[in-house]
Amino acid sequence: MSEVTVKQLAEDVGIPVELLLSQLSEAGLKQNQADDAISDEEKLKLLSHLRQSHGKSTESGDSPKKITLKRKTVSELKQPGTITRSPGGRTGATRSAGKTVSVEVRRKRTYVKRSEVSDDEARTQEAEAARKALEEQAEQKRQIEAETEARRSAEEQRRHAEEAAKLQEEEERKRKELEEQQRQEEEEQRRQEEEARKREETQRKQVGEKEEKKDLEEELREARLKEEAQRIAEEKAGKKGAHRKDERPKEKGKGARGKEKEQLHVAESKRGRRGKGKAAKQHKPVIQPQGDAQHGFVKPTTPVVHEVEIGENITVGDLAQKMSIKAAVVIKELMKMGMMVTINQPLDHDTAVLVVEEMGHKAVTQKEEDIEAEVMSTLDEEQGEKVSRAPVVTIMGHVDHGKTSLLDHIRETRVAAGEAGGITQHIGAYHVETGHGMISFLDTPGHAAFSAMRARGAKATDIVVLVVAADDGVKPQTIEAIQHSRAADVPIIIAVNKIDKPEAQPDRVMQELSQQDIIPEEWGGDTQFVQVSAKTGQGIDELLDSILLQSEVLELTAVKDGPARGIIVESSLDKGRGPVATILVQSGTLRRGDMVVSGQEIGRVRAMLDENRQQVNSAGPSIPVEVLGLSGVPNAGDDVVVVSDERKARELAESRQEKNRDSRLAAQKAAKLDEFFSQMSEGEVNYVNLIVKADVQGSVEALKESLVKITTEEVKVKIVATGAGGINESDVNLAMTSNAIIIGFNVRADATARRAAEDQGVDIRYYSIIYEIIDDVKKAISGMLTPEVREEFIGLAEVRDVFRSSKLGAIAGCMVIEGTVKRSNPIRVLRDNVVIYEGELESLRRHKDDVNEVKSGTECGIGVKNYNDVKVGDQIEVFERTEVAREVL
Repeated sequence: MSEVTVKQLAEDVGIPVELLLSQLSEAGLKQNQADDAISDEEKLKLLSHLRQSHGKSTESGDSPKKITLKRKTVSELKQPGTITRSPGGRTGATRSAGKTVSVEVRRKRTYVKRSEVSDDEARTQEAEAARKALEEQAEQKRQIEAETEARRSAEEQRRHAEEAAKLQEEEERKRKELEEQQRQEEEEQRRQEEEARKREETQRKQVGEKEEKKDLEEELREARLKEEAQRIAEEKAGKKGAHRKDERPKEKGKGARGKEKEQLHVAESKRGRRGKGKAAKQHKPVIQPQGDAQHGFVKPTTPVVHEVEIGENITVGDLAQKMSIKAAVVIKELMKMGMMVTINQPLDHDTAVLVVEEMGHKAVTQKEEDIEAEVMSTLDEEQGEKVSRAPVVTIMGHVDHGKTSLLDHIRETRVAAGEAGGITQHIGAYHVETGHGMISFLDTPGHAAFSAMRARGAKATDIVVLVVAADDGVKPQTIEAIQHSRAADVPIIIAVNKIDKPEAQPDRVMQELSQQDIIPEEWGGDTQFVQVSAKTGQGIDELLDSILLQSEVLELTAVKDGPARGIIVESSLDKGRGPVATILVQSGTLRRGDMVVSGQEIGRVRAMLDENRQQVNSAGPSIPVEVLGLSGVPNAGDDVVVVSDERKARELAESRQEKNRDSRLAAQKAAKLDEFFSQMSEGEVNYVNLIVKADVQGSVEALKESLVKITTEEVKVKIVATGAGGINESDVNLAMTSNAIIIGFNVRADATARRAAEDQGVDIRYYSIIYEIIDDVKKAISGMLTPEVREEFIGLAEVRDVFRSSKLGAIAGCMVIEGTVKRSNPIRVLRDNVVIYEGELESLRRHKDDVNEVKSGTECGIGVKNYNDVKVGDQIEVFERTEVAREVL
């Protein structure tokens, strides 16, 4: 038999190659790889070793004459499973498990050694032993394969069970949604039926009143006709019998009239709806046509006092309707009070109460049990199990103290490089998965103009990390951040940054903060101080440990399974995506497709993005996400709630919009009146009208707050309009009508707006740093201020003698005792340090020569223009006026 490799022999025998190699090594053979050749002698040597290992000894010369080997191979063929769908298509699809078919192949091979054919019996025994050894190995292999197959089958069954459970949960959820939808439809149908029933009752009542009134008029008309016919008949009868019965008819007539006079009222039983029967006709009232007849409608003897419910705002028309009077009467009363109003103008609560009391009615404060209270009460009822949540940490501090750089090192990103001037001008929200756990960060700007933004950050946070530069110390914005944190009752962790610099003085920072009642733990206080370096990464791990330690002390928990509630961190208007809001979820789970209400805006969550602009389907407590799908740009700091009923959500948003509109109109009216009276009392005031547009709502608020503070008694800044988003044509038209300047902060005007601004001469200015806006507005106000006139003392001359001249009048002989007397400057004549005349010099002479100026210690002659009452001892003061441009500090 020719040589074969170890691999081929293993395949022929039906055992793994590794097992065969181990047996060859035990037998003392040199083969150690699958491709090594093995000869017949080596095979016999291996066979002898195997026999010895199984307890059968043989002499060195024994070798088998013939050996027969049987090998059985079992393989499997898998058929894929089938997918079965339900007929309705609503319960999903069912996937059946595939089939497995076992295929068994048996082979038999005999080996004969021709040189020793005679010793058949011994060789047969050796072949039998080898066969048994190989069968044992094959049996072990089959057991291993069977165990593997059993594990695989169990895993397949477990996976099928999980898929079936998921399908069942999905079906249950769809069933509940269908039941909820049907319940809402039934409620809506019942409400519509109730409204229709009420309308039908109102119409039926109105028809009954009309019929009653018509019946009453018909009865009155019939009574008048009957009375007129009776009177005519009596007159005819009186004329015929006047000569025989002269007195008695008169008395009879007088009695008849008295009887009729007693029947001039409408019977109590007839004041309702008149009957149509015979009994009703028998009780018809008799009406006398004389002037002393009494009608059925009696004027009230006492005034009617109504209880008028008044909310926060109410229009003039609604107020008049509640008092059951005409709107003109209310307007007249308001004009007496000095207010010019219209029928649709809203009045505030105090003004409305005053008007109601002046009109003699009683004012009652209306309870605000509106749709908002109803929605919020339903949200409060939904409680769940509270679980621990990640802390929300706000990074605060002064400008350029390394807040964003510190956060960059934690996030391993770079944010400050993308901000204009290296200054953070927005609130950034991030959540970071650290080795110590998850932490959500809010990065707030440090400039003084963003006080409102930092205040919002403090309200939404659990822990404040106050960054103080070791080489700069405590600054005004550092103190302001401490005040915001204390107002929100939030614990503070001090991060002393930039300790890698040579001029760093951490002890100085601790000393300055101790003056603000921030005492380090090393000094016996309760505030953690951590020395860090955003550049080298020193102390970052200690800072994260301090944050998580503080969060464990606070025991932060939130409801995870329930409708989400959160806060708007930032919002903006994106040209391609529409309104975009950054929401920090505070409780519950916000999912894609939820209906949310934020302030006056509603919408369904179309998409959610994390801080890396990656799509996410849900966000739990303490997770900030960007949300698309709102109807408009909400205000930063507004609450966000998830509601299940879209109709209630729209009613809530409309109610808030109406309240905001009424409050805004009332405030505008009050502002106009205040401006009117202030202008009457203070005189003319100049205004700098501005329209502010920015990229995000938070920047708009910060700019508005900063610009309004730049005011003086003569010039005031007036913000005409604000908004988030680009500058459009309507902004340009508003600027033209209000004579305003448009300020664009990180936004630009579109092509239509640019053309309109060029045609109409509207000034549009673009900025990316807030310092430049404030400086330019200050310059504009400084240009509108009237220049300040300053008087500078030049010289003083004392009158020693007075000479009279026929041409010039009184000439004062003077001695210049201080400064210089100049001809071209104005003068004042002082007598006993009291100004008695102010004018100018007519002549200035030194001896007989006219001179322009005379210095101190020199005599001169001074002629005062249009003034001849100069006396000895008077003083002539010379000064000059200079105009200095005023600036806004």
